[in-house]
Amino acid sequence: MSLHKRASLKKIAKISVFTPWLILLGPTELAFGATLLGVRVWPADDYTRVTLESDELFQVSQQLLKDPNRLVVDIQGLDLSSKIKDIVAKVKSDDPYIAGVRVGQYQPRVVRLVFDLKEEVLPQLFTLEPAGNYQHRFVLDLYPKNPPDAMTVFLQKNLKKEEDDPIAVIAKQNIDQNLSNNSKNSSPVIPSKKFSRIITIALDPGHGGEDPGAIGARGSKEKDVVLSIAKRLQAQLTGLPEFRVLMTRDSDFFVPLGVRVQKARKVQADLFISIHADAFVLPTAKGASVFALSQQGASSTTARWMANKENSADLIGGLNIKTKDAEVARLLLDMATTAQIKDSLKLGGAVIKEISGFANLHSKSVEQASFAVLKAPDIPSILVETAFISNPDEELKLLDEAYQNQISSAITKGIFQYLDKNPPIVRQS
Repeated sequence: MSLHKRASLKKIAKISVFTPWLILLGPTELAFGATLLGVRVWPADDYTRVTLESDELFQVSQQLLKDPNRLVVDIQGLDLSSKIKDIVAKVKSDDPYIAGVRVGQYQPRVVRLVFDLKEEVLPQLFTLEPAGNYQHRFVLDLYPKNPPDAMTVFLQKNLKKEEDDPIAVIAKQNIDQNLSNNSKNSSPVIPSKKFSRIITIALDPGHGGEDPGAIGARGSKEKDVVLSIAKRLQAQLTGLPEFRVLMTRDSDFFVPLGVRVQKARKVQADLFISIHADAFVLPTAKGASVFALSQQGASSTTARWMANKENSADLIGGLNIKTKDAEVARLLLDMATTAQIKDSLKLGGAVIKEISGFANLHSKSVEQASFAVLKAPDIPSILVETAFISNPDEELKLLDEAYQNQISSAITKGIFQYLDKNPPIVRQS
């Protein structure tokens, strides 16, 4: 056998090891002159998302390999460029699932990505149609094959101090003082009733990752503002021994609406509070608002518009509608109960009363609409619009630490007022 033939056979054998199975991500006629517009990596505890944005759809194939764990992704119709090479630097050392990534021109017009993995994963590959400010997107979500128990992880993050712990007592006193200073209301800060158990609060900073939410005239993004407010609220609540807090997201990544609800239910949350800073078609719109769920239609045109806008987050952030989890989420979102809505209105009323002590209100009463994120059947749930980021004056307020402290303190006090009158029942073991 000639040297040339031996080399050819070795090349074929090498290729056969890596030959991936094809996933057709788009119509039959795929463009082979696509321009890559952006590469983004969004690490989170639950999963890591990789997004490739382009002006045309790609044809993509992938294969999982073991010993060591790797994921090979081939993109057809693409040449090696500095844009695709950016993905190497965007994978950080603290990414929970990706150890590193290698990029090369596998064949003419075929770029190969090799993801070195820290553990076994279950990849989900899908495409998203143009939405919002995005064009076509290829999305790769890397989920752990053996995810940890949600309740165990939550409890590990929320190791509570005993009430007689001097550090906890001092923290509680400091928070009480701050809450009193940040509100003009004279209502009591700490509930008068002694709780029979620890209270679990689910805080839901809206948007995140691929979904920036509303964007102000100065370029500030809703997803960043509400995460900052939610973290302040988290610090206030966890400084007290009566509370532990679940954050549906604690950094910049996207969480589908149904998954936010599922996360709260998995840790048996007592209350669910979604934080937003929305925009309206008119830049003059101003004021904070509080919303609860409605099964009978929206309480106002504005409430309906808000709900439709928030419910479109999955289209912007990117939901793989073919997964079983998505089907479960859709079923879950039809289970809200009359009792939940009644309690949500009480909670919303307590919160809006506290906010009215220092801020303008867009509506003086709790509005209602069919917000998908408020549909947990057994958890009183509200959505707080902290101000309109589309209003230049309110955008400045939202970026101000003092206002963020005020709004988070008002929500905390509203929670206290609600629980004082509606203490949680003892759960059956």
